[in-house]
Amino acid sequence: MAGEPQADCLFCKIVSGEVPATVVRETDTTVAFRDINPQAPTHVLVIPKAHYPDAASLAAAEPQITADVLCEAGAVAADEKLDETGYRVVFNTGSGAGQTVFHAHAHVLGGRGLNWPPG
Repeated sequence: MAGEPQADCLFCKIVSGEVPATVVRETDTTVAFRDINPQAPTHVLVIPKAHYPDAASLAAAEPQITADVLCEAGAVAADEKLDETGYRVVFNTGSGAGQTVFHAHAHVLGGRGLNWPPG
């Protein structure tokens, strides 16, 4: 069921504490942790604690939690001093866009030049 933890979801296991992560921020509705395969000097993932497979389904079902994820992305950027130099927030939705963990999440990237268009 949407919003409920999924036994086979890596990010749900991080939320529950079953899988360790380097957590940098946590709220009632979100967890932010360092990516294990960083693509920039700062690469933090911000996830909702509730399970939704992608950003679109999260936004449709839980607009407030979607806003919480974005607010936490900004807070991570401020904590990491990226707000002074610039940063990128990315939601990959679907395997064709590079999504590999099907639990909605935002990538906060910074600390180097980020070219446009990406990838």
